[in-house]
Amino acid sequence: MAELTKLDEKLGEVLGLAMAAKGATDKVAGLVDDDELKTTLERMHDEAAETENRCTEAAAKIDGKKTAILDKARETKGEAEDMMSTYLGDDAEGLDGFEFLTMAEAGEVGHWAVLGKLNERAGDTTISELVDWALPIQERHFAAVKDGSLKLAGEEDPAATS
Repeated sequence: MAELTKLDEKLGEVLGLAMAAKGATDKVAGLVDDDELKTTLERMHDEAAETENRCTEAAAKIDGKKTAILDKARETKGEAEDMMSTYLGDDAEGLDGFEFLTMAEAGEVGHWAVLGKLNERAGDTTISELVDWALPIQERHFAAVKDGSLKLAGEEDPAATS
């Protein structure tokens, strides 16, 4: 198998996080009744699918490393899914789901920013274009799930027992 650079590995990680985001948005959509929040989650799901496609295309342009990058992506996806299943147990509610997504989206923003920083020295045009496209979307996702968390928290009775 091809040896991955730090840049290649980070591409694999953001790809894996996009893969995991599709399942996470579906899971959380099943925990909420709010149509506006469900619409937000559907848009995020679609954008995660587009991100996955664009990352896969970028990986294909890296000579001889696509398979290794996809393997890294699947590993990252599995780790993210494990975290989600731990955080969102059988008794999870919508607020739990949005809190999880807030953590996950913050992580995605961080990973995309790191990919961009690593690429400053590498100068890969494909990666630059990908980061320029994806980072604002991830920042918007983070803001949306944080706002969703706050909306759902505002509907909670703080004196209620769990």
